[in-house]
Amino acid sequence: MTRAERDERDLSPRDFAARAAWLSYVGGLTQDQIARELGISRQRAQRLVARAMAEGLVRVRISHPIAACLEMERDLKERYELEAAWVAPSMGSDGDPVHGVAVYAAPVLEQIFGSTEPKTIAIGTGRTLRAVVENIEPVQGGAHKLVSLNGNVAPDGSATAYEVIVRLAGLLSIPQYPLSIPLVARSQEEFELYLSLPHVAASRALARAADIAIVGIGHMSDNVPLYVDGFITAEELASLQAAGAAGELAGHVFDAEGRYLDHPVNDRIMGVRVSAQECPVCCIAAGASKRTAVEAALKGRLITHLVIDEASAKHLLAQ
Repeated sequence: MTRAERDERDLSPRDFAARAAWLSYVGGLTQDQIARELGISRQRAQRLVARAMAEGLVRVRISHPIAACLEMERDLKERYELEAAWVAPSMGSDGDPVHGVAVYAAPVLEQIFGSTEPKTIAIGTGRTLRAVVENIEPVQGGAHKLVSLNGNVAPDGSATAYEVIVRLAGLLSIPQYPLSIPLVARSQEEFELYLSLPHVAASRALARAADIAIVGIGHMSDNVPLYVDGFITAEELASLQAAGAAGELAGHVFDAEGRYLDHPVNDRIMGVRVSAQECPVCCIAAGASKRTAVEAALKGRLITHLVIDEASAKHLLAQ
């Protein structure tokens, strides 16, 4: 048995794929060179490198700014009076824009978390935010505090599938203040009961005093997560849509002009409503389904910072 064969026997398949990817992306070896180094065929070396990329074992960051994206960032800032904008390059017609935005947004959040000035950072939930957190490199969070903007308990009592605060706090090594309550109370009486709990009141107060809020954004079509995940009923969704719902931030629903709806569902949202008048709000959005919601949030000046995919940025600038 050769040394390469012994080494392979001692490695898990993912370890072997990671080693091949290391030789390719860090070592700069060709596939023929990787094959010789690992004692495998060229075809297998190619498959290992492809597997490493497909399984997220490789993280690629482009340090050179793309001119077209930079121009759109400038135009978005000017048109919508944003403090900052970042446009993630297109992933192609078959690519997942959420993945592209997540990779692009990770360094933006790392810069926020890497600040030496202590901050209270309020964080939302959702698929896009979870994808961003999965691409963040561990950084020393200093004296920051991380607090949830919305409840993290699903209707069946389990933690919501897209909770991010626990993992993010671990990456930053900073204290976390989750809201261990439902996203939506079932009644006004239940809402008042949760508000009376000391730990809920403390976390909500901390979120309201945050130095910056980081949120995803939700659409309000028939497959909105608020309904699909069981937080609201079909009748409540229909009622929100009839009232002009265009999107939601941290569970709070707003209309096409970016005005939060005066609606019974909004009255039972347990989390804190973000306000760009009170602190900067960084919204991370990806995909065609979010464009109506993003446009409405921009019209209403609900957000101050935006990370978005290239196709959606083009759409916003074409309006």
